Amino acid sequence: MEYFIIGLGGVLGANARYLVAGWAARRFGLIFPYGTFLINLSGSFILGLFTAFMLKHPTSHYPRLFFAVGFLGAYTTFSTFSLESLQLLQNGRTWLSLTYVMSSAVLGVLGAALGFSLGRGF
Repeated sequence: MEYFIIGLGGVLGANARYLVAGWAARRFGLIFPYGTFLINLSGSFILGLFTAFMLKHPTSHYPRLFFAVGFLGAYTTFSTFSLESLQLLQNGRTWLSLTYVMSSAVLGVLGAALGFSLGRGF
């Protein structure tokens, strides 16, 4: 049952990502990745809002699986990254949070570059 709930949220999140990215491309053009930018920022905001709400109003784990894991997991993983970074800061782990943010960004770009380089060889 849990996998079905996550999958359903994921299907909806992936489609939402597609719709938002397409809308942003038509509205703002393709010079800057506005779609991804808007998706990542809105996903981070929504996950923070959802998490705070769930902490105040605990319920079964199914809404979290559907919305946070499924929907937002497919919509963007940046939202989870943002929340984890915030939680490290809130727990007084400032240096660890900064290390996580910077290393994720730098290593993510390097990983993309490496993958792109290797992919060109195929």
